[in-house]
Amino acid sequence: MDHLGATMAISAGALGALMVAAWLVSLPLKDVSYVDVLWGPNFVLVGWIAYAVGGGDDTRALIAAALASLWGLRLAVYIGRRKAGEGQEDRRYAEMRERDPRRFPYVALLKIFLLQGAMAWVVSLPLQGVGAGTDGAGALLVAGTVVWAVGLAFEAVGDAQLARFKADPATRGKVMDRGLWRYTRHPNYFGDATVWWGLYLIALDAGAWWSFPGPVIMTFLLTRGTGKEMTEKHMSRREGYADYVERTSGFVPLPPRSKLARAS
Repeated sequence: MDHLGATMAISAGALGALMVAAWLVSLPLKDVSYVDVLWGPNFVLVGWIAYAVGGGDDTRALIAAALASLWGLRLAVYIGRRKAGEGQEDRRYAEMRERDPRRFPYVALLKIFLLQGAMAWVVSLPLQGVGAGTDGAGALLVAGTVVWAVGLAFEAVGDAQLARFKADPATRGKVMDRGLWRYTRHPNYFGDATVWWGLYLIALDAGAWWSFPGPVIMTFLLTRGTGKEMTEKHMSRREGYADYVERTSGFVPLPPRSKLARAS
């Protein structure tokens, strides 16, 4: 087995083992929401596996693993704090549990835990490719790191601004339309997608052009899957949200649309 094959196989096995272990922990807790906290650490795990066994350029693989770790651990801390503040199972999972409580543990293993592990494996293809790659002059490594940094800034700042907004009693029940949220309805999701396109540029520097399904699927999940679509469905009932949608870009940051532009 070559280095790339070993990276892919070990990453798949490690992600599967982590997800099964998390599922076993969820059984006595009767709460599967903690799987969301593991989303970021999944990529930390793959990044360091790729660095350890990839057999490619060590410096580039080390940079990619470090960038994945900074992104993944920040996300885990943010989601973990949010989860601790909620004190109950996420409504998505609670609804699944209520529909079929007897079969839910097995459904959760397949459709929540192992599915997340499989998605993480595909999304992490750029990290796996970087670990085994040897090509590249370094220009895309620099460009990818810059794009990654822009994405992380959008995600971290957007999350922090939203957390402060929710914590303020004066804004409770209102629509967040300040800071980065004035230019995009989802600065955190936009930042998340940008992070992975930055990592893909680094993978291109390693010759891993084939790893494009990673950022493509991540972007799809954020815009059409469990990210933007689900959030907006929940927010659509809030007063003032329809007007916010009319004036604010749905994903890519853009200047707010004026009333005149909206009327034309």
